[in-house]
Amino acid sequence: MKKFCLFIAAISLFASSAFASEPSIWTTNSKEDVLKGEAYNVSISNEGTISRSPGLEELADTGQPYIWSTAIDASGNVYLGTGSDGKVFRVTQAGTSSQVADFDELNVSALAVGRDGTVYAGTSPDGKVYRIPSGGAPTVYFEPGEKYIWSLAVGSDGALIVGSGENGRIFRVTSAGAAAQSALMFDSSETHIISLTADANGNVFAGTDPGGFVLRFGQDRKAFALLDSPLREIHELATGNDGSLYALALGDSVSTASSSPDPEKTETKSVTAAKPKNAAPAPPAPQKSKYDLTGAKSAVYRLLPSGQADIIWRSDSVSAFALYAHQTGRGVMIGTSDKGRIYSVRNEGTESLALQTGEGQVSAINVFGNRLFASTSSQGKIFRIGGETNAESRYESPVLNASGNASWGRIWWRGTGGVQIQTRSGNTESPDETWSDWSRAYGNAAGEPVASPGASFLQWRAVFPAGSGDASLLEVHVSYLPSNIAPEILSIEVLPPNVGLAPNPQVPVDPNIETSGMDPADFGIIVPAQAPRKLYQRGAQSLTWNAEDRNDDDLVYSVYFKEVRDEEFKLLERNLAENFYTVDGLAFADGRYVFRVVASDLPSNPSARALAGEITSLPFDIDNTAPTVSVSGAPEVNGNDVTVRFSASESSSYIARAEFSINGGPWKAVYADDGIPDSRSETFTVQTEIAGTGEFAIALRVFDSVGNSGAARALVRK
Repeated sequence: MKKFCLFIAAISLFASSAFASEPSIWTTNSKEDVLKGEAYNVSISNEGTISRSPGLEELADTGQPYIWSTAIDASGNVYLGTGSDGKVFRVTQAGTSSQVADFDELNVSALAVGRDGTVYAGTSPDGKVYRIPSGGAPTVYFEPGEKYIWSLAVGSDGALIVGSGENGRIFRVTSAGAAAQSALMFDSSETHIISLTADANGNVFAGTDPGGFVLRFGQDRKAFALLDSPLREIHELATGNDGSLYALALGDSVSTASSSPDPEKTETKSVTAAKPKNAAPAPPAPQKSKYDLTGAKSAVYRLLPSGQADIIWRSDSVSAFALYAHQTGRGVMIGTSDKGRIYSVRNEGTESLALQTGEGQVSAINVFGNRLFASTSSQGKIFRIGGETNAESRYESPVLNASGNASWGRIWWRGTGGVQIQTRSGNTESPDETWSDWSRAYGNAAGEPVASPGASFLQWRAVFPAGSGDASLLEVHVSYLPSNIAPEILSIEVLPPNVGLAPNPQVPVDPNIETSGMDPADFGIIVPAQAPRKLYQRGAQSLTWNAEDRNDDDLVYSVYFKEVRDEEFKLLERNLAENFYTVDGLAFADGRYVFRVVASDLPSNPSARALAGEITSLPFDIDNTAPTVSVSGAPEVNGNDVTVRFSASESSSYIARAEFSINGGPWKAVYADDGIPDSRSETFTVQTEIAGTGEFAIALRVFDSVGNSGAARALVRK
């Protein structure tokens, strides 16, 4: 979809709103946006344009959960090898399905049609190759003694090429009952030969696991490696009409999975159009080179006759299982386990969604004439692709999460032809029976009010009625006003006494930007939140708090206090922008206090819509009175041993520690007589050794729990 200039520069799936009272804009205008939705009989171009897809007709349902392999004969009959009952079905062009084989082995993992129309089937485990003659009973054609038969191909000379595992061997079989040793064509160092194909020039190509090799065998049958992929398995090979070879590589191996591959489960999640303001924008996801396959689930290589290997498609999130080379020579079609989607990829790397089958996995893509056939797993079905369809085509967008109940504004779009746009809304993330019905079709592409009721979630859909021809949809926009949600103060912390807080210097911002109300981030100016500086301040009492607002509103704060026995809070400061505050504790009487902080979103809302949230701190003590210290009795002198006793008392908090000094020397700790200084009254006994004669001053300094100190001294003569 093309970008569309609005009065607001809308970013896909994000809103640009300067104030919470202005509408947010949900915009869907790129392939990445559109692919998050559901496509029913529609295609999605590389630019994100939605249009009707080629026809998709279900030909047959095998009743089996998995289709492991497929092949087409000269009459257009499609053969399907299934699991986990080891059956082969034949489906005619008219859609008639019949079972032609039922083997003892669990899976028919490979199929091929010989030049005489004979069908060959490879089974796993306990690998055998069967011949299924037209109208006849299957017979064992080749039994190599391998556990798996992964792949079959018919060479240009009519020989049957067999790829096996777990010994990674390739056999060339020209007659029934051939001995494995005499038919051995190549004994590799790999574990599995997963894929095989042959061209008209006598070349045979093989894909391996776990090394991720693509091997070429010329008429001399000597192996030559064309590719060593960092992905472990070459799952499928396809030859192009220009001599190119396409290889589908997987990061995980089918050979090490359970007996039947499970399709990926796609988890539906809503999208959001919320954009935090005054916050550092998230850096864009780093774009990796397409040749960097770190973390890739699957990739498609194009191997040119010159030997050059180009990667034309890769995905970190989608597993591909089917590969078909366009007859035009311009690229490939890829079948995936992403909602059973089939993508068309050009040689230059552009990608579009051709159609969505809605099945668990597209296992194979085959061609007969100008018609394509897609075989699926979970459930095992075959579809015919091509031609016009009389079915209604529609696209359902991802679900918008408005982060709370919202009022919907207008919907407008850009498209061509008879596309119809509808909406529905609800309060569960996934649409269900509690949602509103789809609205009437909106008729004015320039915009009209959304008819769906206000709710937390919204979805739109585009309907392409049968006969709408070349109708297409390029982009859709929806405006909405989220309900205001009160701010929340998540935590509050009262710092120890005497710790003051001061703001750190902010990043300078052009005053014109601030006056205009624009976000400095739009100009590349990041204004990160700055933690305040801590500094010593006698008597200071500081607090900090953390708050959030679900609407991303700007907040201001008011700070209140009260003594715990008071009935009402008293205002200290109003409309603070910072999330910290320091009060002069020396201005307070001794006592036990609490702070209350109220957060308001008034800067971003009209007063009638503004809301507030609050939090109250735990009680804390303000103690500005120093402990009282006195000497108890007369000092005791016994030779050089001196004992002095002190008593100390505290009126507000409790005595926390004490230390003594002799004649102004270093301070040394002394413990309370009861072992722990933890009460309002304590006694201390200083026992020390003093050499020499004369007068000595022994001082005791006592600290309370908030850092106030008091002292006394005793004179000792000896």
